[in-house]
Amino acid sequence: MPKQFARLVDAERSTFQATLARVSDASVFTTPTVIASAEARFIVAEQRDQLGLAADILLEPQGRDSAAAVAVAALHAAASDPQAVVLIMAADHVVPDTQAFVDAVRRAAEGARAGYTMTLGIEPDRPATDYGYIRRGEPIAEAAGAARVARFVEKPTQAGAEALIAEGALWNSGYFLFRADLMLAELEAFVPEVLAAARAALEAAVTDLDFVRLDAAAFAQAPRISIDYAVMERTARAGVLPVSFAWSDVGTWDAVWQVLDHDAEGNAVRGRVSLIGTRNSLVHSQGEGLTAVVGLEDVVVVSTPDAVLVASKAQSGQVKELVNALRASGAPEADAHLRMYRPWGWYQRIDLGERFQVKRIQV
Repeated sequence: MPKQFARLVDAERSTFQATLARVSDASVFTTPTVIASAEARFIVAEQRDQLGLAADILLEPQGRDSAAAVAVAALHAAASDPQAVVLIMAADHVVPDTQAFVDAVRRAAEGARAGYTMTLGIEPDRPATDYGYIRRGEPIAEAAGAARVARFVEKPTQAGAEALIAEGALWNSGYFLFRADLMLAELEAFVPEVLAAARAALEAAVTDLDFVRLDAAAFAQAPRISIDYAVMERTARAGVLPVSFAWSDVGTWDAVWQVLDHDAEGNAVRGRVSLIGTRNSLVHSQGEGLTAVVGLEDVVVVSTPDAVLVASKAQSGQVKELVNALRASGAPEADAHLRMYRPWGWYQRIDLGERFQVKRIQV
């Protein structure tokens, strides 16, 4: 299951559900729009409905990176209000303090209304090397506490991170706020092919159940490029608002361990777990099975019904390389999931063999 739909941090809801809940105050936000892959459509709808919240769901026929998704979002918002202030959020970030987040968005929105493409810059609590950084420039008069972006910095070395923190640089959170019409103008100026493909895909989109399916042929014409490279690093009107609330993109299993509560031995556990002589580790057990760990330190153990991961916390970022290797070898676990979601519910494979398959079905 993609991490944004798993209950990695909160036992009651996924990070995707927490993201929807974060913008559920109708006095501040309009109905959110979720841009998701077509394969994830049913779990997106189910988790939305579990919260009892409204959300439009637009389906990408294939991933074309974030610039195309932002273009679709800006076009979708501009259809109702050309000057709408649009907030772009990842679905898998952890922000425990919702009110602090909402307050920051309100402040950054002032800069967006004044014509800046704003981002939230996290004040670092350590010299992290797995985040990009933002160097601050001159203050933005229209948004108290905000500044122009002097430069975006790629993930640095340890020494580079220490130097950036010493000069007051911020972590790049990946949150963006902008006026829809101004973002469309920036896309037209810098990556017109992306905007043209997004516009054509949205104009030819079709409604399917609760979803809006972007046209596949049109969307495939969008070049693969991130919004960071397409716009943020080129625009002369990028702004940043420093924020100090707790935040993590939970990009590695080590990051998941950092945001969870720990026992007296520094362990973070989820599910049916038994530990002896184990310290500073994350043990995550899904399903009904018991996961037992003895005598290990600084490890990640993730047990799911169809796969088990054991890794050192320090090298847990290499899981992406592992998935790529599994995919190259044809291992079905790299992309397929035991539980598949459908409009009527879900089914989970129990057993599979020659000429038979056993499933558990929930309607």
